[in-house]
Amino acid sequence: MPMSVNLPTTLLRSFVAIVDAGTMLNAAEQVFLSQSALSLQIKRLEELVQQPLFTREGRRLVLTASGTVLLDYARRVLNLHDEALHVMSAGRYSGPVRVGMVQDFADTLLTGVLARFSALHPDTQIFARVAGTAELLAMLGRDQLDMILGYAAADDPAAIRVAPMAWFGAQHLAEREVVPLAVLETPCRFRDAAIASLERAGRAYRIAVETPNLSTMRAAVEAGLGLTCRTAIFLKDHEPIDSLLPPLPDVSFIIAQAHNIDPAKARLASLAADVVRDL
Repeated sequence: MPMSVNLPTTLLRSFVAIVDAGTMLNAAEQVFLSQSALSLQIKRLEELVQQPLFTREGRRLVLTASGTVLLDYARRVLNLHDEALHVMSAGRYSGPVRVGMVQDFADTLLTGVLARFSALHPDTQIFARVAGTAELLAMLGRDQLDMILGYAAADDPAAIRVAPMAWFGAQHLAEREVVPLAVLETPCRFRDAAIASLERAGRAYRIAVETPNLSTMRAAVEAGLGLTCRTAIFLKDHEPIDSLLPPLPDVSFIIAQAHNIDPAKARLASLAADVVRDL
């Protein structure tokens, strides 16, 4: 191989991502590329090293002997590359930050914590994912996110704050024989808590409004279309209705981080935790 050949770190990073993720699909999500773009990168890398790096066994990608050799060098090259950037940037972080959050926290994080982090590290690239807690935890487990902010049971050991759930909406709707509800699509901890509470109390209910969007649900509540279950933290302009409806459980806010998170991302998680505690 000619000594003038250069192996771009972007190609090496994609190569390592495929090995670690196990599939092209999971790796594509990690490096924020389409599968077709990722395939082209691997094809280009194979052209540069003039060796096949993977073989297919059914749907699985298996390293060739050449791929196994390159993997060790690729990891060392990337480690040295990232270490050099960290030292030369004197504490400024320039890599991607992948943050997941439930909708309730989107405004707080995007306009607050993430804006502050971006000001401290202007070269960073922020990827923000808004989804339900279960989906975010699954993505964190697949190493597709660096940190998440979501909901859990009140006794969750990862809880950074616990808050009571309450009923919100037009008072007269609570007096109806069949209680109309405005809820988010499943899975949703608040939806489940509202329905379980009404069923335990023997109160009839119906789903009047179901939506995947928190803003739409709030608008439905404000329009008097249904009652909802939430925390006062995220419905600050609304007063909970009185005790005509059965009690609800508490809920906790959690922050979970990927393993071996770097100091800059750990600092971001710490900032987010401080903001949540002060809400």
